[in-house]
Order: sequence, then C-alpha cells, then structure tokens
Amino acid sequence: MAAGPTPSTAGSFRPPLPPPPPCFDYRAAMLGHTRAAAAAVDPALAELVESGALVSVPRRRFGPVPAWRPPDFVEPEDVWILGTSHLSEESVAQVERVLRAVRPDNVVVELCRSRAGIMYAPTAGASGEPLLKSNMFSLGGSKFFGAINRSINLGGQTALALRLLLAVFSSKISSGANQPFGEEFRAARKVSEDLGAQLVLGDRPIEITLERAWKSLSWDEKTKLVVSLFRGITSTTDTPNEKVTGSPYELYEKLSMSYPSLLQPLIHERDMFLAWSLKRSKAVNKSKTVVGIIGKGHMNGVVYALISDQGDLRFRDLVGRASSDTWASSIIKGLVRDTIIGLVLWALYEQLKAVF
Repeated sequence: MAAGPTPSTAGSFRPPLPPPPPCFDYRAAMLGHTRAAAAAVDPALAELVESGALVSVPRRRFGPVPAWRPPDFVEPEDVWILGTSHLSEESVAQVERVLRAVRPDNVVVELCRSRAGIMYAPTAGASGEPLLKSNMFSLGGSKFFGAINRSINLGGQTALALRLLLAVFSSKISSGANQPFGEEFRAARKVSEDLGAQLVLGDRPIEITLERAWKSLSWDEKTKLVVSLFRGITSTTDTPNEKVTGSPYELYEKLSMSYPSLLQPLIHERDMFLAWSLKRSKAVNKSKTVVGIIGKGHMNGVVYALISDQGDLRFRDLVGRASSDTWASSIIKGLVRDTIIGLVLWALYEQLKAVF
C-alpha cells in the first residue's frame, strides 16, 4: 500500500483551482469517452456509466504536466473514477465489478494514512484498546494512541479535539444505519490484493483538513460550531429529519450551509488533492490504468480538477501551514487553546462513556 503525498508542516498555503462553475457537469463532460472505454472492457458497466457513478478520464484531457515534475514522470493513460456511498451494500458490489473489469495498476481510495485502518477494521468484535464506532473521523481503528499522536503532530490539539467531536457526532447521527462504514474501501483492498494492484491513499490528511477548516472560522463561528456539536451529541431525542446517511460529504455540506467558509477546506481543496493523487502522485507514475474509489459527492469537483488545473501548484500548496504569530502571542494563544481543549476532551471522555 502506498501512502499519499508527504504533508508539509511548514510553508504558506496557496489558493487552489477555483471550484467547478455551476454549469459544469462531469458526466456530460466525459460521457462519450466513458461509454466507449466501458464498452471495450466490459459492456456490463454501461449501467454505471449512464447513472453517472462511473467515469473515465483519458490522459489527453488532463491539464499540462507541471514543470517541477521529474522529466521521467509519465501520468496514467486512463483514470477511472467510481462514486460510492460509504454505507451502501450496492457500492461494495460496484467496487468489485469495476476493479475486476478494469484490472488497474493502482487503486486510489478516499482515505489518508490515519484513516487507512478502516480498510482492515473488523465489522464485529473489538480489540483491547479504545475504539470509536467506525466512521470517516474515527481514530485509526485499534491503533488509537498512534492516531492521536499523528493528529497532534499534523494538525495540533485543535484538530484532534474537532476530530473527536465530529467522530462522536457522526456516529450518533448515522447510528440507525445497518451497514458498517467504509465497506467499499475494504472491498477495494481485498480485490486490489487479488489483482496485484497497488493501493494508494489519496486523500489529504484529515488532521490538516480539520486544522484548515478551524482556521477558516471566526471566533464567533467556532463557538457556535462547538456548541451545536455538543448539543447534537448530548441530545436524547432524535427525529428522522435530523438523521443523515452517514456520508462525510453530506455532513460537510450541512456544516458548510451554516458556515460557508468551511466549503473550501472541507470539499474544494480535497477534490483537488484527490485529483492530483489520481494523476500526479509518485505512486501512479507510468501507470497504464488507475481507478479511484471516492464518495459520489466528490465526483464533479475531482473530474473538474483533473481536466482544468494548469499544473502551477504543488501538493505542498494544499497542505502547507502558515503562521504569522510572534512567540509571545503563540504562547498566550497556546495556553488559552490548551485549557479549552482540555475541557473539551474531558467532556468528550465523559460523553463517550455514556454513548458507547
């Protein structure tokens, strides 16, 4: 299994490619090529193509290869993208069908290193270490303390606290789902192993995503967000209208409706990162065929990023962290932050004992 691009903990962040314009439709943009490509490998894939769940993007449609890439770097000939639902048995079957039909060199999944345990986590049973109910924010399966250490190193204590809050909140609102979270990723791993394809972690580290999301909010918005998450966690009544499917993309969309500044770090930046992992990461160099397994909500943004970027940004431009604080202000902010986070973590611990 290949890890995604190595995150940088220093350097400034550059604005990525703008999000897709309202008129952009990924399915219409690639339908002709995808129909022909699917017919060539397996006509039975036509149903997925027509529904928009499966697209194929040929290398000739990519943006230019950036000048900073090594001269011997060759982008994949064809990138297939399958949009899935993280709590769907149907998506599991679709992953198996597509991978066995296409037989790719690389399979890129919408996971990062600290969430890779989802692909190996048992659907039943438990290890001896603390374990949250599995979802996209869970702390690395059984390697709980290693995941905490990574969260602090990459995103800081704030990202860890926010991740814990979202993990508990996401588990609660999706508690009615009968399907274990991330089964399509487990299927992708198993089929990749059968085919001898390399598995690639293609998403930006969640710690960096949450850190950037937190920094995009004003202090007033931060307070409202934390209060609303705590209310959602501690609420003893649930109504059907308050339930969501458990999709991180749907949760992100709902948060972005209340906090518009979250849309960029939670969705648009990750769309570009996923697109770059599919066509520009070292793991896919000289590959003939790559298949991406991503949430269906990311399809439009990822396809747009594949064909529209001009090759002028690097991976580090999407993971860099900048700070203009002086040492004195950093100490003061750190003391205040750590006190607040300590209270949050204590409250979460008490809540976890009650919920789980």
